[in-house]
Amino acid sequence: MQLQVKGRNLEVSDAIRSYAEQKLAKLERQLEDPRVELELALERNPSIAANQIAEATIWTRGPVLRAREASSDMRASIDQLVAKLERQVTRYRKQGRSRRRKEARANGPVPTTSAASDDDVPAIVKTKHFAVTPLTPEEAVLQLELIGHDFFVFRNAESGKVNVVYRRRDDQYGLIEPQ
Repeated sequence: MQLQVKGRNLEVSDAIRSYAEQKLAKLERQLEDPRVELELALERNPSIAANQIAEATIWTRGPVLRAREASSDMRASIDQLVAKLERQVTRYRKQGRSRRRKEARANGPVPTTSAASDDDVPAIVKTKHFAVTPLTPEEAVLQLELIGHDFFVFRNAESGKVNVVYRRRDDQYGLIEPQ
């Protein structure tokens, strides 16, 4: 397992680093060659009681897993984070792995368009590049749930077109297909 531990607004001690490594090692047994980025943060707002934050992103040959937990103790945050990630891994493993998804991992980044720089146009503050993987809409919904976002961009394995699944306000899911 490749593990990168970062600290935001705090210096990560060797004791906390080794504690996190020990806890995350449980996931290594269930995942194939995971790459883990763990960010430990201290929220400096005194009105927030749960100011010790642990965030993790795990890249595997399958899905990208993300989780965030906060509490008043960093070790408790790490424990809660690992428990949440274990639930995600269990959910992912129950769904099974599709051969098509394994074979077509890298299709290149999604092209981005640049907006005209007018004062009325909102500024784009962040750009992400990622591989658009061929999935069925059901697999895309699973990915959406695993990463905890409101939408997920994927290449439809049946049509070959780029689609978007999104979480609706009524907690159902929608699918956007181009014509």
